Amino acid sequence: MPRYLSLVRIDESSVPAEGPSEDLMRRMGELIEEVTKAGVMLDTAGLTPSAQGTRVTWSDGRISVTDGPFTEAKEVIGGYALMQCKDKAEALEWTKRFLQVHEDFWTVTCEVREIAEG
Repeated sequence: MPRYLSLVRIDESSVPAEGPSEDLMRRMGELIEEVTKAGVMLDTAGLTPSAQGTRVTWSDGRISVTDGPFTEAKEVIGGYALMQCKDKAEALEWTKRFLQVHEDFWTVTCEVREIAEG
């Protein structure tokens, strides 16, 4: 059965300063429990803010290291989900449900990609 990675991109400016609400975390927990019991979720996690991240770049034969925050980026990777689904349509359905647990003021985009095997 194919595996899919959903990269969760967030606009950090839409995230409340106090973080996700208790209601959002409850709904998220319920969905994660459901998708895990369905045998789909292999792993999922949120990431710390970009201000705590570091980018390492290889370009023109040289390494450069840049500490966050990354002001040039409107969206940053805020988390991920690794799912094993029967097909891409199923992966997209679970991803849509994930997006819909967020309050309306959040700006969240998921990029769903099948993992190349072999």
